[in-house]
Amino acid sequence: MNESGVDMNAVIVAVAVMLILSLLRINVVLSLVVGAFAGGIVSDLTIAETVKAFTDGLGGGAVIALSYALLGGFAVAIAKTGITDVLIAKVVVLLAGKEGATRKNLIKALIFFSIFAMAIMSQNLIPIHIAFIPLLVPPILKILNVLQVDRRIIAVIIAVGLVGTYSFVPFGFGFIFQNIITTQITSAGMLAELSDVPKAMAIPIGGMVAGMFLAMFVYRKPRHYKETQSATEIEVKQVSPWLIVATIMALIAALAVQIKTESMIVGAMAGIITMYITGALKWREADEILTDGMRMMSFIGFVMIAANGFASVINATGDVDTLVTGALDVLNGNVSLAVFGMLIVGLIVTMGIGSSFATIPIIAALFVPLSLELGLSPLAIICLIGTAGALGDAGSPASDTTLGPTSGLNVDGQHNHIWDTCVPTFIFINIPLIVLGWFAVSFVL
Repeated sequence: MNESGVDMNAVIVAVAVMLILSLLRINVVLSLVVGAFAGGIVSDLTIAETVKAFTDGLGGGAVIALSYALLGGFAVAIAKTGITDVLIAKVVVLLAGKEGATRKNLIKALIFFSIFAMAIMSQNLIPIHIAFIPLLVPPILKILNVLQVDRRIIAVIIAVGLVGTYSFVPFGFGFIFQNIITTQITSAGMLAELSDVPKAMAIPIGGMVAGMFLAMFVYRKPRHYKETQSATEIEVKQVSPWLIVATIMALIAALAVQIKTESMIVGAMAGIITMYITGALKWREADEILTDGMRMMSFIGFVMIAANGFASVINATGDVDTLVTGALDVLNGNVSLAVFGMLIVGLIVTMGIGSSFATIPIIAALFVPLSLELGLSPLAIICLIGTAGALGDAGSPASDTTLGPTSGLNVDGQHNHIWDTCVPTFIFINIPLIVLGWFAVSFVL
């Protein structure tokens, strides 16, 4: 309670401060820190307790930061082999032909499909997560500029490919996310099977895909970008068959080791070591290449570390529980409105901490007993928890789902993180997700 005697929910205050500062173009890391302390101040925590909660939480982001640093180095090492140049060269040849609206539209469709397919595969078949973005996106900015493609479309496509895949496909990152859902739901008092998650999430994910096509329509008008050296320079190499084989071996090694150890760090190391052994990564060039990749992903690492500190403060306030119970008290037992209220709580929490994976443990212990009391079916409860967790990942300034696309689309300084990535992904992913998730839980499942 603040000095005026009016109760203020620390979660809402913290998230609101963080989002407002981000929308005002304040650095995301600074916005997270200020938001966390604002939440701590309006709660019952003292300044010292807020500082301790924040610093204690920072360590939780270290593993993620190191994972992304190594994956960034792995991605840049793959890019340096010239394999992506082969694909880019093919598209450039197509563009060099006769002009025509149909031809351009076909090329756009090919690029959109390729990026969407890579986003999907980055969660399972080639589990490098967002590290594929600096591998694939910067080299094709020239083509996107020639086609006058609005980059906001690309941001939405990538976000749907990432969030939709791990929410629906139970392999790779999807296995981790869905295993967290079932484990936490079971711990909260209701038996949940991994095989039920895709069935429960089908309708909400359909909403995300519909939102992606709507974004393509809304942002269909040509958008002009200035040509810069980083956006236009495409150096096409002759790639030897052995180099292709060696790179594929590295990807397979990274995938196999990550699945075996359930560690992105060890998986990335396996891929890098394989490139060393096969000669795909030259010893004399390796230090510079890997350093460039790590530097490219370092900002994301710092954001994720700060986001863990933010999440730690949110947990320490205890106001997530208050937020949920307060919302349900206002709704007075109305099931459909109660479901909508819980989805909004999931959105607020995930927007703040920037991680669907970290949101599930926070909300499951609260949502499962309440859902059982409301009489929801097991599939409906799984859908509610999964959707509430996934909500906000797209749109959050602190999420790798938004930071990743920005890292690739803004290499020439012409793509704003908040207004060109976070706002479009929020509108075209979170809104359809919450509407279809609410419909599925309230009326279908």
